[in-house]
Amino acid sequence: MRFNRLIYAIDLHACGEPARVIVGGVLDVPGTTMFDKMRYLESEGDDLRKLMLREPRGYPAANCNLILPSSNPKADAGFIIMEQVEYPTMSGSNTIGVTTALIESGMVLAQEPITKLTLEAPAGLIEVVAEVRNGKVVSVTFENVPAFAVHLDKEINVPELGLVSVDVAWGGMFYVIADAEKLGLELVPGQAGEIARAGEMIKAAAADQLLCVHPENEKISGVTICVMTGTPRNTKATAKNAVVVSTGQLDWERPSTWKGVLDRSPCGTGTCARMAALHAKGKLALNEDFHHEGILGTIFTGRLIKETMIGGQKAVVPTIRGQAWVTGMAQYVVDPDDPFPTGFTLGDIWGGEMNQPISH
Repeated sequence: MRFNRLIYAIDLHACGEPARVIVGGVLDVPGTTMFDKMRYLESEGDDLRKLMLREPRGYPAANCNLILPSSNPKADAGFIIMEQVEYPTMSGSNTIGVTTALIESGMVLAQEPITKLTLEAPAGLIEVVAEVRNGKVVSVTFENVPAFAVHLDKEINVPELGLVSVDVAWGGMFYVIADAEKLGLELVPGQAGEIARAGEMIKAAAADQLLCVHPENEKISGVTICVMTGTPRNTKATAKNAVVVSTGQLDWERPSTWKGVLDRSPCGTGTCARMAALHAKGKLALNEDFHHEGILGTIFTGRLIKETMIGGQKAVVPTIRGQAWVTGMAQYVVDPDDPFPTGFTLGDIWGGEMNQPISH
């Protein structure tokens, strides 16, 4: 056998959301911080993201994380998050997956019943507490970067939907938050396609009409993701959401091509953004558990532990608790004769411009 690349990965899901974690095959990436390394991959090494997330090795709802050594002496490890159209600076479900992979693989020494570690994400240092029983990670709680509201109760003009009232908040990404039920949608799996399409339109309209720039890093700007809210069905839940993730760039001339996918989990950074918006409206107090239900009925538990300031902006510090389960371990390879070395996308399930890197 001969291969151009050989990548070792652990596959997991965090309350339903897939979180592939690359643990071997990539020695390091140029850059001092994880943010620097993320920007390098984005501009110079994007073939890795395409290889792991596009077909035939990936699919629209897939995520991937690259474990790298951190130059920060406080960090046990670093990681870079890769999604279909962007490199998020932070992700809750991926943090839970990465923590589980590091501990259950033995890359980080497990201490029972509690293992504490510090991870460096592109957004900064993330303090993590994992509950471990008999070598199994049964719960992961992490303290996220500060979250804050940017726009509250703003009306935007959305194609086909008209005027829609939204909030915009930062939870590790800039989220636009809209009420699905006011649009005649119910957050159930059977309406996933309709929810995703509406969320894509709202996201694109918010990105066009509402300005947002991170107060401490002007390179982070713009709405890139959408939270659709609704009434919970799980009796243990405080609220429900479905986060819409893009699978391609939107073509405003061809709205029929707009396709997104739903985050299968309750979404960690989306939960942080929603808690920040609710706190700014006086609807969520500090040190109050916020049980956020996802589209599958699973729950992440969030909590705002203190108020703070970030770049002159009022903010809150959130924590998220959830769990991940290993689903497999794999070696992904690229044969030198493979006609699709960076994968492909097709318009039947992918949004935006199709990618067919071979011609006959």
